[in-house]
Amino acid sequence: MRALLLLCCWLLSAPVMAGAPIVAAASSLQFALEAAAAQFTQQTGHALRLNFGSSGNFRRQIAQGAPFELFLSADEGFVQALYDEGHVDNTGVMYARGRLAWVQPAGRYSLPDEQAPLAGVQEAIAALEEGQRLRIAIASPEHASYGMVAREVLQKAGLWESSEALRVQGENVSQAMQFALSGEARGGLVAYSLAVAPALVGRSEAVLIPEAWHTPLRQRMVLMPQAGEVAHEFYAWLQQTDAKEIFQTYGFSTD
Repeated sequence: MRALLLLCCWLLSAPVMAGAPIVAAASSLQFALEAAAAQFTQQTGHALRLNFGSSGNFRRQIAQGAPFELFLSADEGFVQALYDEGHVDNTGVMYARGRLAWVQPAGRYSLPDEQAPLAGVQEAIAALEEGQRLRIAIASPEHASYGMVAREVLQKAGLWESSEALRVQGENVSQAMQFALSGEARGGLVAYSLAVAPALVGRSEAVLIPEAWHTPLRQRMVLMPQAGEVAHEFYAWLQQTDAKEIFQTYGFSTD
């Protein structure tokens, strides 16, 4: 609760963006939504305050009264839970479908091919047996959507327990991405949308994990009951062509 109060105080005290709606968004959207918000502001003149984190943490904060006006989750289940508990008036709309990828530092190791995208995990496990510790990064499976599906993939492949000593967890998928590209990591299972962001081009390389290997990442957004006019306008704008093209540029599907 204290963390929530501090968050609310910080959000409400931002002088430059005072009055702008606060948007809570999954970390997988960090680069895509920044680009979308910039274009929306250019077209409409309306400013937005973007806050990125794990969907599960935002779901809890919203239930506790956080002053967000729009929530973009990486997992539609969190939106459904908010609706079931009466915190939102409807279940919103699906705005994109995300992809999980194996991401590793560019040029440091051989990139696994599409037929065996978990080869990096297997190599790290084999190296551990020889005394070398190469970290495998994932987001927290407890409250981050991409962490949940990463765990699902590793479990189905029979690599969850054998990789336990190597795994390092990020609070959200953006932090997991940072860990995946660190000097001691072999790589990580993170959001493909982060791997293809211009800010990381040249630093990372990635191979997609087949969608059939895990629960679909159906990303859903919903307006809060206290949402104002600008939040409603942005919510509608995110369902239009300009926004969809931005999401597609960052590796999301919008059909």
